[in-house]
Amino acid sequence: MSFRLKRCALILGFAAWVCLSGGAAKAQETQHVVSSGELHRDAARPAQTRHDNEQAVRSLLSSDAGKKALHSSGVDYSKVDKAVGQLSDEDLARLADRSRQAQNDFAAGNLSDRDLLWIILIIVAVLIVALAVR
Repeated sequence: MSFRLKRCALILGFAAWVCLSGGAAKAQETQHVVSSGELHRDAARPAQTRHDNEQAVRSLLSSDAGKKALHSSGVDYSKVDKAVGQLSDEDLARLADRSRQAQNDFAAGNLSDRDLLWIILIIVAVLIVALAVR
């Protein structure tokens, strides 16, 4: 009888230990190191960066100088606009950096209209080559 009592006590003790340790594990599972809001922001960051880069290139191409350059080279803006959306993230980032730099230099008076036209034509050429390589 004593053996059965010890055995039951041992089994009940083990069952209680399993239940308690399972409850602690569930409590640890609900605590996350990173909140879901931070995960969402981190997941949205590349899309926002790409959108900002596309806007930088498109704003340069849709400026008066950009329209002049596209018209003088015989390129339709809608085709170039579509091509901007098809660029890889790396190519787009490079073109956006150049576009921002060109706009800043032009606004500061460091570039003439002619220089800006050349830069825009180069950007259009890079777009065409980047899409042709794909």
